[in-house]
Amino acid sequence: MIREYEEKDLDIIIKLFYDTVHFINIKHYTYEQVNAWAPENIDRNLWNNSLLEHYSIVFEDNGIIKGFCDCDNKGYIDRLYVHKDFQNRGIGKKLIENVEKYILNGGVCEFYSHVSITALPFFEKRGYTVVKKQYVNRNNIILENFIVKKKL
Repeated sequence: MIREYEEKDLDIIIKLFYDTVHFINIKHYTYEQVNAWAPENIDRNLWNNSLLEHYSIVFEDNGIIKGFCDCDNKGYIDRLYVHKDFQNRGIGKKLIENVEKYILNGGVCEFYSHVSITALPFFEKRGYTVVKKQYVNRNNIILENFIVKKKL
């Protein structure tokens, strides 16, 4: 079931994010890169405020949060992560479809995001195209990712 984010979800979501980056994204990034991207000491207040300001949803099944996604009202999809143990089960697809519908209902018909090497095939399969490859600095570590967009 998809539901809106609640503050009580924060610790679970942060752990899900950390574990996903460290177990899944390590396929395409170095140990130093995943540590810079998902450090152990994530700013909880910053994350909570961001999730509360955005349209933020979780995919929950039998009391277990298996994924989450958030977007702003201008079409920017900020985060989309699926629990490391529940990859390739359609959870990401359900989350992205839900936020796209939310954005469309707000009158915006273009979506965009900054996605990892790992996530790029997922987004391309859903009609997103690469605008450009970029290199971002996270704690003095450079990570490669892509700006993608989708227009309806």
